[in-house]
Amino acid sequence: MTTHPSGAGPAERPMVGGYTLLAKLGEGGMGVVHLARRGGGDRVALKVLRPHIVGDDEARHRLAREVGSLRRVNSRWVAGIVDADPWAPIPYVATRYVPGLSLHDLIVEEGAITGPDLYWFAAGLAEGITSVHAVGVLHRDVKPSNVLMEGRTPILIDFGLARVADDPKLTHTGWLLGTPGYLAPEILYGEDATAASDVHSWAATVAYAGTGHPPFGRGPSMAIMDRVRRGQFDLDGLPDDLHQVVAAALDPEPRNRPTLPQLLDWLRPLTNRRDSPQIAPPVAVEHDPYTVPLALAAQAGADDETDVWPGHNAAEPYTLALPPEGATELYEEPRATLGERLRRGSLLIASVLASGAGAAAYPWLTVGLLLLLTWLTRSISLAASAHDQRRQYRGRKWYDGVQLLVAAPWHLVQSIPGAVLLGLWALGLSAAAALVCYAIATGVELALFVCGVVLAGSLWWGPGGSRLRGPVNRIVVPLAADPRRWAVALVVVLAVAAALGFRADVTGASWDPADGQPHAEIPGP
Repeated sequence: MTTHPSGAGPAERPMVGGYTLLAKLGEGGMGVVHLARRGGGDRVALKVLRPHIVGDDEARHRLAREVGSLRRVNSRWVAGIVDADPWAPIPYVATRYVPGLSLHDLIVEEGAITGPDLYWFAAGLAEGITSVHAVGVLHRDVKPSNVLMEGRTPILIDFGLARVADDPKLTHTGWLLGTPGYLAPEILYGEDATAASDVHSWAATVAYAGTGHPPFGRGPSMAIMDRVRRGQFDLDGLPDDLHQVVAAALDPEPRNRPTLPQLLDWLRPLTNRRDSPQIAPPVAVEHDPYTVPLALAAQAGADDETDVWPGHNAAEPYTLALPPEGATELYEEPRATLGERLRRGSLLIASVLASGAGAAAYPWLTVGLLLLLTWLTRSISLAASAHDQRRQYRGRKWYDGVQLLVAAPWHLVQSIPGAVLLGLWALGLSAAAALVCYAIATGVELALFVCGVVLAGSLWWGPGGSRLRGPVNRIVVPLAADPRRWAVALVVVLAVAAALGFRADVTGASWDPADGQPHAEIPGP
């Protein structure tokens, strides 16, 4: 990677192959994808090979062969190659830049696609796969993170697993890369991919778009792959007619799936005329097999090395961060800013101070309330973990909420040992703090304040405190993300702390429900 000599403005920006790098879009097993521009031209997605690939002549030959094949893909539904140089000092591939969220991120932010837009999405995705097949290439990695949304139009990206059909030298039977739940079962069995494999991935992606959740559920990779092999999918939420077509395309047996031309024959009338009558789902026929050679990503959607990750639970491995048009500086993936981290810390510190003030004003009530909240929070955390684990192993079910309520009493009992251990730990440290305060004669109210602060901090950091920190952070993090909500929350917590502190300073500690201060007969030092 080269840069211009030192100076102001554009001269300091890194360049590759004459392209100025504007932003890092993502990272894959073979390279890093940047938003780039050459001169005053259009922005592109530029994939730069990693250093350990640069010196590999075989990798360069493979890249040159793939570029020759992928250049033949010319479709509005595909982010095609616009430039490439496999033999440059730093090899790169530039593809059309699509300024939109991935389908995965769109569904997370806005929910499932519905109505005519869903049929348009299904048809557009089928058109994109068809245009890839038309030049003898299999995509073989169709999934939500590899579909960018240009408005409401799906654009296929990432040929990381695309295969050139007519090049037997590149065939590599048994090679498996991809995301569980979007790979066809025949690939999981180690067989060569076919056009029917992309049909299966099309159906799984359409199901995710229309329902908002993976059709084969979430959980460990082996559990998801087992459901794929058995054809155990959840399509609840899809329109009845599309439900039938997607179900047929998810058939574990490739020969039973409809072909892409049949899918398009059925979908095109629906996208051209919204009030079309019901059309019978297409009939399946056998497909001609494609060979499966290794290929390079034209535009990264996820890290090739970590593409198979347990449960598909989290967001995709990286989030696309789009800079504004005309940006001239490098952008990184969005992370919590220093200001946001400070706001989180201030809320937590204010809560600890409120606990100390509460202990100074109402010692027994505050201690009892903190221990009770710790027990309940740990119970909620255990219940949520068990709930997520059940979904990981057998997917989403209609009775999940009922099962969570029925199991709640058991989780209350289950959390008692951990809550007792954590409580004893915190009370022991609070007692030690009380002895120190007694030794230096701080006064009762100040000693109680210190004990309350130590108690809250010990519950937070003590053994098993993660069961407490997790649920609390689910409240604190969203509040800190919005400065206005954070300011309101901070004022409320500090007001409570001030009121309790004023109460303790004016009238002294109230030992309710006890009759009086314990060990009041012991004189001070």
